[in-house]
Amino acid sequence: MADRLLTIAEIDERIAVARDNLRDLIEQAAAYSGAAGEDLISNRIAKQETELEHLMRLRDQLYGAIHGPGVENFG
Repeated sequence: MADRLLTIAEIDERIAVARDNLRDLIEQAAAYSGAAGEDLISNRIAKQETELEHLMRLRDQLYGAIHGPGVENFG
């Protein structure tokens, strides 16, 4: 991911995409059979989960910088 500053809306959009990707990958995993396919899907799911966690932390940090400490982001 580029290190340019993102808006909360851009981060929220990327979070939505990552969540959609995870749903698709989980559906693919259910359809695959065989160790090679399962390993590939598992790796892709882990990558998407890592990306999602990173984006959510980034959004929370940005939200806190805008709204001050002690404000929770429930998105």
